[in-house]
Amino acid sequence: MKKNPLGSTLDDFLKEDRLLDAVQATATKRFIAHQIATEMKRRRLTKMAMASRMKTSRAALDRLLDPNNPSVTIGTLEKAAAALNRRLKVELRSLPPGSTER
Repeated sequence: MKKNPLGSTLDDFLKEDRLLDAVQATATKRFIAHQIATEMKRRRLTKMAMASRMKTSRAALDRLLDPNNPSVTIGTLEKAAAALNRRLKVELRSLPPGSTER
């Protein structure tokens, strides 16, 4: 870490410590798990009912909803989206000009 972090961003700090990718992946997983759980509550769906709609086990749904479990596949996300009558959208975005991210 730099001795004078003034003027640097949190992303800069995380990049220096090689943590940025892991932090971004964790944040994304937590956000998606929260969205699914919120929609389940809105629809008053139990975990058993949601797992049934997804044609999966309750344990697999628990892993999906666990914000600290990074092991989730696109297929599982697709099943969850379909069970909630939603569509999963995954996209690649351009980095801002001058970005040094890899």
